[in-house]
Amino acid sequence: MLASACLLLFMVPLLTLLRTRGTNVPAELSQRAEGHLGKAEEDFELVSAAQAGEVAAFEKLVRKYQKRMLNIAYRMIGDYEDACETVQETFLSAYRSIKRFRKEAAFSTWLCAICLNHAKNRLKKTRNKARHEVQPMDDLLETEESAFARETASDCLSVIEQMERKEVQEKVQECMNGLDDEYREVLVLRDIQGFSYEEISAILNVPDGTVKSRLFRARDGLKNSLKKTLGEL
Repeated sequence: MLASACLLLFMVPLLTLLRTRGTNVPAELSQRAEGHLGKAEEDFELVSAAQAGEVAAFEKLVRKYQKRMLNIAYRMIGDYEDACETVQETFLSAYRSIKRFRKEAAFSTWLCAICLNHAKNRLKKTRNKARHEVQPMDDLLETEESAFARETASDCLSVIEQMERKEVQEKVQECMNGLDDEYREVLVLRDIQGFSYEEISAILNVPDGTVKSRLFRARDGLKNSLKKTLGEL
């Protein structure tokens, strides 16, 4: 009971943190995963502590991976609010099942799989509803780079160029949303997050050959969709 209460007290500010603008939220969505799946030894120490009931250890894992999970969730779903809620669900699920994590794979591999599952489940729930308008992350996240850009506006792109760039970003996300889930997820993991084929294979629990085949089809589908869509600009 005490552990559950501590978790609730922690997870409420987590969602607030994810929604807050500033340097505590993910940088641009094009950012690749730093260090790929992280240092396994460091993660295992924190996982062991979390399995022993130390909420502070799990909090460190959350802070370490929340940006990456939000990037993945947003690219899968295309809606920032839904992505935030998906990340919250991801860490809640991870916390509740942390004692069943056997350390046979990297913690981040396990966490990415949970995040993707929650993202796909949320997509299934929303597909029968009105399609959300894709929100450009630049409108929601304020990074150090964007703050610097505003301060040096004279050296930046013109307003028209910035508007055109945002429109292209929205079109790209719309095209990604049109891909099947199994194709979009490999595209997100490989081309946006920069994971290796081996890492993606572990996350999705499929052979390397399947990953490569899906990625080829995903890239081909996205390319064809972009040719049609960007021609409208």
